[in-house]
Amino acid sequence: MNILIEKKEFSEAVYKVARFAERKSTTLPVLSSVLIIAGSEGIKMRATNLETGVDLKLNGKCIHDGVVAISATILQQIAGALTQEGNITIEQTGDIISIVSGTGKSLIRTVPYDDFPLIPFPENSKNRIVMKGILLKNLFTSIASCSSSSTVRPELSSIYISIEGGVLTAVATDSFRLAEKKIPLTNKGTQGKFLIPAKNALDIAQALPDDDVIISFDDHQCAFVATQGIFVSRLTNAVYPDYRQIIPKESIVEAVILRKDFENALKRTTIFSDSFQKVKVSFNPKKNNFSFFAKNTEIGESSETISANISGSALDLSFNHRYLSAFLSLTTSESISLTAAGIGRPLIIKGVGDTSLLYLVSPMNQ
Repeated sequence: MNILIEKKEFSEAVYKVARFAERKSTTLPVLSSVLIIAGSEGIKMRATNLETGVDLKLNGKCIHDGVVAISATILQQIAGALTQEGNITIEQTGDIISIVSGTGKSLIRTVPYDDFPLIPFPENSKNRIVMKGILLKNLFTSIASCSSSSTVRPELSSIYISIEGGVLTAVATDSFRLAEKKIPLTNKGTQGKFLIPAKNALDIAQALPDDDVIISFDDHQCAFVATQGIFVSRLTNAVYPDYRQIIPKESIVEAVILRKDFENALKRTTIFSDSFQKVKVSFNPKKNNFSFFAKNTEIGESSETISANISGSALDLSFNHRYLSAFLSLTTSESISLTAAGIGRPLIIKGVGDTSLLYLVSPMNQ
């Protein structure tokens, strides 16, 4: 192999691809490597940890064909140390690869690549939709945090994707809070649903381009196909809970509050929250105000009252303050709406004017 690539192109490709390699593989060392392929299809980089995989195209000059596998960690360190101007040359001699950059030259021992696995691709070509990569990235990075960090229930550590009636609906929950986000699609014929592990979705989101991406899926894996390459994830084989059953159909009180007032008051109150991170919220329709209260026996207590447009009945509920503040990263609306169905029932938070997002938080014991 002998190839010539711009340093910036090389560094960006390594950054995207290396995250798909196994961080430490004792059973199959090649999984901790990046495969570089030079041939009739140009220059490519591949990596997989058997959960996710990537096949990325690079712009560059292929002087001689070849295939090599190099430690992903070593490649990341080299890419991170490169300046962004000029080219690098990668040339193979036996089981040694040389990377030449300006006056510098690195000699790296390659990894045997014969055991590098094939990256699977969904078999059902009918399950395909097209959407902007920037929308998909924002979708994954915003709601993935609402999924469970535990793998005891794999369905809860996944993002549920449903495609129906020209709308893609994504849901994530850890059983304490839930986020549902809807995105309209241009192609309305495709229908289907799948579960993608949240950690896989985040890795893919970091590598996706902003322009059009084709999403293809079957019962076992999904692929995200762009002009620059293919990103694949295995799917979670589990049944997602019927989350719609826990969304209250009616409410007894609603408050509309300026986002900045809500955020600032909550931030000040949480300083005094207890070891359970509990804060109490109160709806007061008579005075048209909304208040936070927190008490810590070791520090003291704090209450914050803010103006709100409230309709319905007075109500007090307690919540983990982290779950309340998490909503603020999901919307850019200047005002937010909070609706509650009663004591012990979940709170629903939405951005005013944003019909695409629903956020639900379960209350704590009073």
